[in-house]
Amino acid sequence: MTDPAGYAELVSQLRDGVHGGGPRALVSASWQRSLAASIDPDLSEPPVVYDQDEVAELRTDHPLAPVMPALRAMLVSIADEAEHIMIIADASGHVLWREGSARVCVNADKVSLTEGTRWTEDAIGTNAMGTAIAVNGPVMIHAAEHLVRTYHPWTCAAAPVHDPDTGALVGVIDVTGPVSTMHPSTLALVSTAAQLAESQLRLHLTARDERFRQRNMRHLSGVSAGALLSRSGRVIASSGVPLPSRVDTNQGTLWLPDGREATVEPLAEGFLLRLVNTARNRPPLLTLPFLGANEPRALMDGREIQLTLRHAEILTLLALHPKGLTAEQLALALYGESGNPVTARAEIHRLRGQLGPSVVRTKPYRLDTEVDADFINLRKPLRERRVRDAVALWRGPLLPRSTAPGICGERDEVLAQLRSLAIERGDPDTLWSFTRATHDQTALEALLRCLPTSDPRRGRAESELRSSLLAD
Repeated sequence: MTDPAGYAELVSQLRDGVHGGGPRALVSASWQRSLAASIDPDLSEPPVVYDQDEVAELRTDHPLAPVMPALRAMLVSIADEAEHIMIIADASGHVLWREGSARVCVNADKVSLTEGTRWTEDAIGTNAMGTAIAVNGPVMIHAAEHLVRTYHPWTCAAAPVHDPDTGALVGVIDVTGPVSTMHPSTLALVSTAAQLAESQLRLHLTARDERFRQRNMRHLSGVSAGALLSRSGRVIASSGVPLPSRVDTNQGTLWLPDGREATVEPLAEGFLLRLVNTARNRPPLLTLPFLGANEPRALMDGREIQLTLRHAEILTLLALHPKGLTAEQLALALYGESGNPVTARAEIHRLRGQLGPSVVRTKPYRLDTEVDADFINLRKPLRERRVRDAVALWRGPLLPRSTAPGICGERDEVLAQLRSLAIERGDPDTLWSFTRATHDQTALEALLRCLPTSDPRRGRAESELRSSLLAD
């Protein structure tokens, strides 16, 4: 690769049979996979899988979104000066970001090297992004090494990025440009960028782990031996039990390496592992995931319980008032001034029959159990004005179908606080995430004020705002 033009000519002659032999082994293997997938070397362009609105939504939830500022700082300025473009694709080869030289972007448009297209080998043949995914390693594909002739004027280098939690492939970083401008060191640059992305993801993971640990240590302290596990089963904290670094959370009951039996119970943001028959006398864990819940359900030590809306409202009010409520106070919060305490008592009776009398106590009515509620967890970051953390926990308004005065008051207050903080921060990504869970006209207007005109999310935000205005 010290003579890119000469190498390109050699590969072209190899394709045409002028010289004996063949391309390097990596390229030959990729050609074979591509041809086996029925890729035609005269194919003109890759498939378009997503439109711009869909790409914008995929970007928001993609694991590489938080590290894009670091990647831009490292690659885009270099790419722009060298007449290259930086491309970020997801683990399935879909292009989500493309930035860099304006002139190269125009030429890339002509060959459909654009956001929303898929670049796996079985979609468009040998190319750096697709081949990097196929071999799970850094790759440079030069000129005629591309199986599809349309891309012979291009050279690209790509490196995969892996999730530091699970090791799974999350995306590919690629630098692409005309054959004449590509430098042999580009592959090393892209590989370094992938390492930077993984280190940034590791920092984000560490921060999330610490927040999860702080929020849930109360559950771990309630057992004599157990552990807090991430959603992927990674051990975040443990007490009194030797464990591997990761546990299979797909099983309700499992056997540990030392032969002891344990159970895995869902939490709002992960799992609690508990050794069987080793728990102290402790109440059951009641999990209430009620943010954005149109069909509410609860979990009792991991066992799912379907709830009526009225019972979900009662559990919410009791969780919000840990010292308890009288029948009169509960009736007022549920039904307003016309509420009848007798009706409230009847609902409590039915709820105690479903959950058990030890969970819902009387005189006053209160929850006598551990409670893990997403609407309670949201309060601390709101109080501390940590809007990013609050939006990350936000799944939508509390029990959106409820008309109970006590629920409506809490729902409106939290929504107003979160909206105000998100608008005050003026961060497009935060406002975008907030409006995905809550179609809020004021927040949409604030989002459009801070979104650059070139941002592909503008189209969807404008459409949603128009729909909101028409609905009013």
